[in-house]
Amino acid sequence: MNIIFIAPPAAGKGTYSSLLSSKYGFTHISAGDVLREEVAAQTLLGEEINQLMSRGEMINDEIVYKLIENKLRNINLSKPFMLDGFPRKINQAEELEKILNKLEINIDKVIFINITKETGLKRILGRMTCPVCKKIYNLENPNLTPKNPNICDDCSTSLNSRKDDTEEAYETRYNIYMNETLPVIEYYKNKNQLIEIDGSGKVEEVFIKIEEALGVKND
Repeated sequence: MNIIFIAPPAAGKGTYSSLLSSKYGFTHISAGDVLREEVAAQTLLGEEINQLMSRGEMINDEIVYKLIENKLRNINLSKPFMLDGFPRKINQAEELEKILNKLEINIDKVIFINITKETGLKRILGRMTCPVCKKIYNLENPNLTPKNPNICDDCSTSLNSRKDDTEEAYETRYNIYMNETLPVIEYYKNKNQLIEIDGSGKVEEVFIKIEEALGVKND
């Protein structure tokens, strides 16, 4: 079963993607990770991407399409995969459809994790991340606070907050989501692929809903 995750900022796509990967073996394809992998590989394209990122400029869609297609060509398709952070815009959804058709790959379901703007802001302002193992914490959520203040439970590294985890940055990201990503939700709803999940509850509660929606739950 291959899926796409769509959600507003701070809805927990990264958390639920990690859970699906570890519990069910889903291959996690993150648009951001694909770009960073190309930069780390120090290819000519990676250097171009690095320069654009360092200047704070948007990455051309054509570059993202090429990298996503290459990633899909090189993963083990006997395992399920999930796309996270792509597509974000309607033209990207349409281009992804062309890529999937060319590769004869199907998307089975699109999981839309929905939260309110207020819930997202609260999560953003309390979010902390381990720079080493990437585990995510949240000081506003008793279930996601570290055992020792500002120290990762798993590797004892000092936690960091993202530079863009501010109210102003969240407002910008949320407005982009409303303007660009809502049409993508309608696109997949019209294709009868969309499943909406209320993401406002505890992580374990929301994850159970995702498992049930995908029909993969095994205790």
